[in-house]
Amino acid sequence: MNDDKVFQNKRILFVCRETYSKPLYFVARDYLKAGNEVAAFFIMSSECSYNKCYYNENTYYRFKDELPGLKLYDVRDICDEYTKRLNVSEPVADLAYLNEIEKTYTHFKNLNMQLMCSQENTKHYHWRYYWSVTDYAQNMIWLELNYKKILSLFAEFKPDMILDFDNAELQRTIINEVAYVKGIPYITVEYSKFGYYKYPTFQNTIGIDDYVRDAYEKNLKKTKEEMADSYAYIEDYRSRKTIMNKEFAGTVTAQYKRDSLFWILRVMRGKVHYFWNMDISAGNLKLKKTNKFLYAPSLPYIRHYLQTMLIRRKYMGKNKLFEAPVPGEDYVYMPLHLIPESTVFVKASYYVDELNLIEQVSKSLPVGWKLYVKEHQAMLGERGIDFYKKVRELHNVRLVQVNYYEDPKPWITGAKGVATIVGTTAFEEALLGKRSVIFGDVPFELIDGIDKVKSFEELPELIRNFGEIDNIHSCAAYLETIKEIGVEIDLFYLMDEADRVLAGKVSESEKFREQIGRLEEFYAKGYSRYLDTVATEDKQ
Repeated sequence: MNDDKVFQNKRILFVCRETYSKPLYFVARDYLKAGNEVAAFFIMSSECSYNKCYYNENTYYRFKDELPGLKLYDVRDICDEYTKRLNVSEPVADLAYLNEIEKTYTHFKNLNMQLMCSQENTKHYHWRYYWSVTDYAQNMIWLELNYKKILSLFAEFKPDMILDFDNAELQRTIINEVAYVKGIPYITVEYSKFGYYKYPTFQNTIGIDDYVRDAYEKNLKKTKEEMADSYAYIEDYRSRKTIMNKEFAGTVTAQYKRDSLFWILRVMRGKVHYFWNMDISAGNLKLKKTNKFLYAPSLPYIRHYLQTMLIRRKYMGKNKLFEAPVPGEDYVYMPLHLIPESTVFVKASYYVDELNLIEQVSKSLPVGWKLYVKEHQAMLGERGIDFYKKVRELHNVRLVQVNYYEDPKPWITGAKGVATIVGTTAFEEALLGKRSVIFGDVPFELIDGIDKVKSFEELPELIRNFGEIDNIHSCAAYLETIKEIGVEIDLFYLMDEADRVLAGKVSESEKFREQIGRLEEFYAKGYSRYLDTVATEDKQ
């Protein structure tokens, strides 16, 4: 336990969901030992409703069985109520109640936009066919039940603070709205895209927190000498052959090689075993049949996963769908996102239709320029083939080979500029001294040369202005800001190692405890920052 970073005598609510909850188990354990009142709210329907199985034994049931003194909340009761209410001839929601909710709890997003934050409610926008398309009544009833649940939780537990590790799912958007109205700090993780640095956000990563903008403006006033380390970092960055963020190492984002058929068979064997354990051994199949909206059926999921892996393998090799770049051609680079993904659905809810964005950017290009569209490695096999066919129909668009290069730098340095919804590529482009456009909210939009599009009509002029920009001072100010407000946390390591520790495969190593300590430092820093912000507002 890191005594200087652990709260005492506080009422602390953790928001938990699947893999992201595993590091929080160790933080909650420390906070309980320090004498706090601690609660955990599990927001994923299947995770808390299923009998114990591989899926939830080291998340929901670990919190439930091995953290004495912890108050456990979940959505099991509203899941049962939801299923009952749907099994009537004409299910209806309490629209009068929701109208009142919309008047009070929509500071960041209205209710329809809040629904956009979960892949369960947004099947229209993605290709994961193991989820069903939900209709108006289903969505409104689910909204109603979740607001009633979360408001009752706040009334019962009365948290001093809410701590989280992610930003996805409907319940988080609701908690964000309720916490704002009640003046309770809701602290979660924002990715700066600078190394392993993360900083605390109090608005579920929607927009840029005021304290971040204020810190950046102060750092802009520093001299080059005062920011010498950041200047040196940027100059070194611009000279590197490869620029892929080390945090992506080992993830599908950094995968450029084809998986072997043997590897795919091994993975699928594991998947079948996993779902057999879930459905048959643990006896969850009967529950799954009661509500396909809440509990995705296993066979479509297995089929989807196999199909995705095989198609990805195919398109990682030579094929006629994706093409190579043309040497010397003028182009704008547009890397696509993983869809559904909280980065897009939460931060850029109006821009999740990437085909529409490609069309808007392509028609905004100067004559003689091409738009190079590169698929995200994780989407190979997920996205429907019709999407690619429509992209290829556009006369000035090239659908380029995903693994033609094994690092983003050649794509970026060869481009006139970058267009992305909220992708890391815009940050990389800025560090390399070139312009880009984005469509959603990201912290690095503070940097000169990154323009956020407010209207498609702005695109032609913004794109004509693409090219190099002397923005090194602005980049340095951003890096200084992140070092000042952030904490270096390797979240992917934390989640993987927490899983191994909870599964009994390894003991808690010194490195693991050090990273847990950094997470506790992160929350302590966030809470202190929140109190400072409130104190400043009270003085004004």
